[in-house]
Amino acid sequence: MISASKTRIAVLCASASLALLAGCATRHAVQPAPAKKAETVQCRAAPQGDALVGNWLSVGRQKGITGQLRTLIELRPDGTMAYAEQLLRGKRPPQGLEESGCWHREGQTLVLRTTKSNGSAVDLHDPIYVNRYAIVSQSGKALALRGRDGELKSRRMPPGYRLPY
Repeated sequence: MISASKTRIAVLCASASLALLAGCATRHAVQPAPAKKAETVQCRAAPQGDALVGNWLSVGRQKGITGQLRTLIELRPDGTMAYAEQLLRGKRPPQGLEESGCWHREGQTLVLRTTKSNGSAVDLHDPIYVNRYAIVSQSGKALALRGRDGELKSRRMPPGYRLPY
């Protein structure tokens, strides 16, 4: 049987140990991680007189999609871009997608980098937001691009043109 004095000593030792551990815990408390800075993409201005600068409209059908698909790509001289898609299906209201970001040319390839989709920032490390189109042909009024989903034949539209809703 344990005597009363040994029990008190055991309780005092246990209390002292807990106090010591509590003191260590408060000194080494985990600090919250600092907030990450928002990543940004710096757009590069297009070369002076680049024939890709402008508004390009494509209207057609795409394999696997029911309805007419309208695509408007706005390539600005400062290297920023806007991309809008609109799907029309009979009497149903149109469905749309609006993206913005940067564009540049890599030889005969047009590269679109989305930074915002429908007004929300995107994960800049997700490869789905970088689209590459081979420039098949280009004239003053027509542009043909080849991407993952096939060929996109576009015509030049006037400045300020927007898809009708």
